[in-house]
Amino acid sequence: MSDRTWLGAVTHLRAAREAGVLVTLAAVRGHAPRDAGAKLVVGADRTWGSIGGGNVEAVAIDRARALLGAAGAAPELFTVELSDRAANRHGVQCCGGSVTVLLEPLPVVPAVAVFGVGHVGLELTRILARHDIELHLIDTRPEQLAADRLAVLSDAVAGVHVHQVAVMPEIVLGELAPGTHVLIMTHDHAEDFALCDAVLRGGEFGSIGLIGSAGKWARFRTQLAAQGHDDAAIARITTPIGLAGLGGKEPAAIAVSVAAELLRTFQADAAVTLDAGT
Repeated sequence: MSDRTWLGAVTHLRAAREAGVLVTLAAVRGHAPRDAGAKLVVGADRTWGSIGGGNVEAVAIDRARALLGAAGAAPELFTVELSDRAANRHGVQCCGGSVTVLLEPLPVVPAVAVFGVGHVGLELTRILARHDIELHLIDTRPEQLAADRLAVLSDAVAGVHVHQVAVMPEIVLGELAPGTHVLIMTHDHAEDFALCDAVLRGGEFGSIGLIGSAGKWARFRTQLAAQGHDDAAIARITTPIGLAGLGGKEPAAIAVSVAAELLRTFQADAAVTLDAGT
């Protein structure tokens, strides 16, 4: 979808994990440059569409950019009189009417990449798909990503992105947006290690989780250190994953635990953003 349309712009911002504001002419009384329903999307350094130009649009862009930097911003309405007697910040518009403008923040939604869609991975994606996130599924086994197997995600709320790669799943890391949370749970310990090594070598990722036993992690720590990663870098990887104390070895039980830990991470990220904006 072209980002020249307002809907394409919203899609672009979401995929790029950039905040934006959707601006809509909610009501028009009298004469105005555009009819009610006209839309404009405002990003940090670019706009798409138009609600008529002039003072109305300039004010809307100013207020939208203020919302971009405000933690916990909520939708808001404002009204502008299009009269040569009205004191406007960005010049006079004397159409004779008035317009009411709705500003709706478009927050950055969390993104999660699940490397390995086996029994646990599929159960986890079924839970995560019920949330407003960007969800990436990666596996080197075509049958794990077959359409009939992923049909359980047909009503997903999340944006689901399927990456089927024959070898070297770590190449997908370069396609992920900054801040993506990475979960490593493939069927192959060699793949898991290659992913751990690659994720520590570059990229702006969120949390990094590795499924596995204490013995597996002990071997990985030694091997990662041998590859030149220091203790601080290695400590970025969390293992075991899931809420401490929430037992159960069934795939569904593990998935619930991992999903709950991720949701707690999303809340912590939002709290950090809130603190940064105050």
